[in-house]
Amino acid sequence: MKKVLLIIAISISVVACNKTAEVKEVKTAYIDTSELMKEYTEAKDLEAKYKAQSEEKGRQLDAEIKRFKQDAANFQSQAQANGQEWAQKRAAELQKREQQLGYAQQALAQQLQQESGAEMDSLISGVKKFIKDYGKKNGYAYIYGTGDAASVLYAEDKYDITKEIIKALNDKYKATAKSEDKADEKTEEKK
Repeated sequence: MKKVLLIIAISISVVACNKTAEVKEVKTAYIDTSELMKEYTEAKDLEAKYKAQSEEKGRQLDAEIKRFKQDAANFQSQAQANGQEWAQKRAAELQKREQQLGYAQQALAQQLQQESGAEMDSLISGVKKFIKDYGKKNGYAYIYGTGDAASVLYAEDKYDITKEIIKALNDKYKATAKSEDKADEKTEEKK
């Protein structure tokens, strides 16, 4: 009985070894996420928007800082002429104003960082969704990301689809911007 079982086991293993395993090719690619964010038009526009806001609001704050510095310089020359009591009162006012300007600078930086961070998070979510849809549509089993937050240590260049994704995202962004412009024009015509 043991010999029969052994012969059956050997014959099953021989038959199993003779079968060729079907190997299905898995389609993979990778995207250089650093390059993607540098070349994606919407990301560039977002960066330019917040840079312009920062410069505009920074100019307003700089004007107040210049006025403060001028008042501080005037204080030095007037302190001796107006007496110690006036100088102490004015020094306290200047110190309070300096502190308020410091708070205003911090608040401005924090506000811009929060606003741009929220929009950038939304942009990144949109890019991830686009890549997921792109992968499904084009039959990819995996699309890896390289760049700043690299999850791929090596990949052959032939699997790099970064330029394809950038072009597709930019085309989609341009189409969206054109449709929004047309909608704005129709709204203005109705007014």
